[in-house]
Amino acid sequence: MLDKIDRKLIMLLQSNARMSVKRLAQEVFLSAPAVSARLERLEKLGVVEGYTATVDYVKLGYHILAFINLEVAPSEKPVFYPFIRQCPNVIECNCITGNYSMLIKVAFPSTIELDTFIGQIQQFGHTQTQIVFSTPVPHRGIAPADPVE
Repeated sequence: MLDKIDRKLIMLLQSNARMSVKRLAQEVFLSAPAVSARLERLEKLGVVEGYTATVDYVKLGYHILAFINLEVAPSEKPVFYPFIRQCPNVIECNCITGNYSMLIKVAFPSTIELDTFIGQIQQFGHTQTQIVFSTPVPHRGIAPADPVE
């Protein structure tokens, strides 16, 4: 069960994962050792899964960001999952509902590389691709849900 302090710590970490324990402690009015213990508990519970840096794909040379819908037959998933996990340009892959079973977020330097990748994954099923023009709401954290009373 998360309390108000846990929820505030989670929000602070989502806004800046590099925030020091000392600074976190100041923000939630606890001692640094108390905050460290809470963070360790949140990690053990799996609430905090890791600490990452957000990078600008374009500045890294990946000018094409796209979402690929892929229709994968259930019998193909045991082969597809290991395949997609080893693809370095795949940022995220989600099993979804609807006309397609997978939604894959990818980044490539050019449309030529994107086209080659699409050709590779079409062995698993039909695709539909959307190339991103802009991102008005970039990836962001989400507030932990209040407990049901």
